[in-house]
Amino acid sequence: MSFRDNLQHLRATRNMTQEQLAMLLGVSRQSVTKWGTEGV
Repeated sequence: MSFRDNLQHLRATRNMTQEQLAMLLGVSRQSVTKWGTEGV
């Protein structure tokens, strides 16, 4: 499972938005978006 797939799966199972995850991790929402589209 790629990082992107894992990230999307974990967000979905926890019903979290990109913004909520970004706040939890202390990064920008744009960073989370980039991780989700580019797979880091």
